[in-house]
Amino acid sequence: MRLFFSAGVLLLILSGAFAQQHATCVADTTRKSPFVAPRVMAKGAVREVTSDEIPMEDVLGCCASDEKKQEIVPQVIGRLPQMSTEQTLEIAKAAKSAWNGGSGVWPQMSLSKRVTAVENFLTELKKQRESIIELLMWEIGKNEADATSEFDRTIEFAQQVIDVVKSDPEFGGASWQSIGATRAFVRRAAIGIILCLGPYNYPLNETYATLIPALLMGNIVILKIPTIGGLSHLLTMDAFSKALPPGTIHFVSGRGRATMPPLMESGAIDGLAFIGGSSAADTLIKGHPHPHRLKVFLQLEAKNMGIFLEDLFDPKNAQVLDTVLDEAVLGSLSFNGQRCTALKIIFAPSSQGETVAKALAERVERLPVGLPWQKWDNGSLSKITPLPNQNRIDYMKSLIDDATSKGAKVMNKGGGTILGGTESTLMVPAVLYPVTPDMKIYSEEQFGPIVPVATYDKVETVLEYGRDGEYGQQVSVFTAQQSTEIAANLLDNFSSVFGKININGQCGRSPDTLPFSGRRSSAMGVMSVRDALFEFSIPTVVAYKDKGANAEIVGQIEKSSSFMQGI
Repeated sequence: MRLFFSAGVLLLILSGAFAQQHATCVADTTRKSPFVAPRVMAKGAVREVTSDEIPMEDVLGCCASDEKKQEIVPQVIGRLPQMSTEQTLEIAKAAKSAWNGGSGVWPQMSLSKRVTAVENFLTELKKQRESIIELLMWEIGKNEADATSEFDRTIEFAQQVIDVVKSDPEFGGASWQSIGATRAFVRRAAIGIILCLGPYNYPLNETYATLIPALLMGNIVILKIPTIGGLSHLLTMDAFSKALPPGTIHFVSGRGRATMPPLMESGAIDGLAFIGGSSAADTLIKGHPHPHRLKVFLQLEAKNMGIFLEDLFDPKNAQVLDTVLDEAVLGSLSFNGQRCTALKIIFAPSSQGETVAKALAERVERLPVGLPWQKWDNGSLSKITPLPNQNRIDYMKSLIDDATSKGAKVMNKGGGTILGGTESTLMVPAVLYPVTPDMKIYSEEQFGPIVPVATYDKVETVLEYGRDGEYGQQVSVFTAQQSTEIAANLLDNFSSVFGKININGQCGRSPDTLPFSGRRSSAMGVMSVRDALFEFSIPTVVAYKDKGANAEIVGQIEKSSSFMQGI
């Protein structure tokens, strides 16, 4: 591999062993690194801050280059305030004041007015679209198409939630019902103060999938800005400030260990919306003085498997096999495999394990490896991009080293190689085969560009892997027409193990109108444009006995009640 530079931008041109697999890179001579100044939001007002007021931490972009060294070298692209325990507790105090036992401005606002406010926020947020897309590329290495999709999908998700609120009888369309002599009106209301913690891989989309429903239902929100992928949230503050009443949303930035435990221990948090690792979730929940009162919504790890059934290898099913192999690569390596829904292990029949591994390796070798905005002469963007930091590279190396020391081989040329120098985080994906139960990669979630291929003699092997595993998010079953009975058996057994069973398709969350769930250590709660509204609200019933003047009295009350106003 040779490295070339133009206007300070690293260009990766593959040669030698890679020349046949990759297209030529088209130069980008105009890309300049962004810089986001540190800022905070207090009492609804946004202002930039200095290190004299609050400690700062530099945020390093994973995609910068150094012309002199001809390497990928991390570069400062912003700064995040590092809040202290005292400052975090002040935010908790401000959130409690805004909630005011449910009597605050936002929870008392009519649903119609909250919807309008959130719509105004989305209008303001769209003004930051290009800047946020650029940050997602520089900070977490998401390619241009995926970064654009994340922003646009976030807006679409929020609008779909609003549409549900407007049209669904459970929310904006609540009406009276009669049960015997009782007349009842049911509408969902806020829980209280919701602490939202989103992940680095989808810092906007995953966070807003909980934040927007929580706001619409009248909750006060404290958003913990992730240490990685957090700069985009700084660019959203002005939109929130312009659209929502002061105190409706609060931001906490800094190390999680310094800010989150005291926040939970304060008892101010009524609901936890957490997307991340299960051990961190357990720690947060245990820190609450009244965990039985804490409404918990979790989206956690997964070890989703892709199962290739025997019938795929019948020569007459060659086209089907070719299609599902492409799907397996896409499912394993979209955004470098950094998705909870990624395929984390492939199971193939023992007689076909090497065939599958080689076929996957050939496809991986054709993936363009480069910077997020790089375009290739075939019109595609880089499919494999830098990981967000060196810690992720170190973990990938440890998994590969462990597997190869126990008999696995890297099946694709250059697999596991780091391109761009010693500080680079651009890693060529590694297809590992054969992967066995004694290897870490067999059971640990890699969350990165490694494709482990294991084998099975009997279908019971994959059934046991699913039943006995720690996680229960999704599974993909790849088959042709001859093994539909086996596929049906897998489906029936996995229906009480996984939240989603995909047939001849990769694992994924979309479409957002479908429930996104999981079992065991993969999830607690259900995400979709409708289900998320249920997760962050509680049904409140207004009832009276239908006799005497009660109907007239309640009718007058309803006219004056903001809670009972429809949309």
